[in-house]
Amino acid sequence: MGRGKVELKRIEKPNTRQVTFTKRRNGLLKKAFELSLLCDADVALIVFSSTGRLSEYSSQDINRIISKYHNNKGTVDVCDQRRTVELWREEVDKLKEIVHTLECKKKHLLGEDLMSLGMKELKQLEKQLKTGEDRIRLRKRQVLSEHACLLKREHKALYNENMHLQRKLVEVDKDLKDLELGMLINLP
Repeated sequence: MGRGKVELKRIEKPNTRQVTFTKRRNGLLKKAFELSLLCDADVALIVFSSTGRLSEYSSQDINRIISKYHNNKGTVDVCDQRRTVELWREEVDKLKEIVHTLECKKKHLLGEDLMSLGMKELKQLEKQLKTGEDRIRLRKRQVLSEHACLLKREHKALYNENMHLQRKLVEVDKDLKDLELGMLINLP
C-alpha cells in the first residue's frame, strides 16, 4: 500500500523538522549520486540546514563544477550583451540618419544647399516657408495685441491714479485755503 500525499508546509515542531530534513537530504543526495552515475552527468549539490550546517555532493571536484557553471552562465550573459549592444548600435544608426535628415532640412529652410533639390522639393520647401511665415505673422499679431492690451490697462490704471491724486490735491488746497482763512479771521 502506498503512502498518501504529504501537505507541503513548514513543520512546526523543531525535532520533527530536523528528522524530516535529515531523511529528505539523504534522499536528495542519493538521487544526485544516481543521476551522475546513470547519466554520466556532472552534478553538484549544496544544502545548508536551518542551523547553517553544510551538506554537499559532487560527482567530481565541486569547484570545477561551480567554475563550469559560472563560465556557462557568463557565456549566456555575453550573448545577451552582444545582442543588446547590436540593438543599441542599430538605434544609434537610425538616430544618426534622423539627425542628418533634420540638419539637411534645416539648411534648406535657411536657403543653403539648395542645388541638390529638384523642382518638386523646391515647391514643397516654398510652401513650407509660406506656411511658417503665416504662422509667425499670426503669432506676432497676437503678441502685439496682448502687449497693446496690457499697455492700455496700465495706462488706464495710471490715469485713474492720477485723477485720484488730483482730487486729493484739490481737497488739500481747499483745506489749506480754509485753514488760512480761519487763521486770518482769528487774528487779533
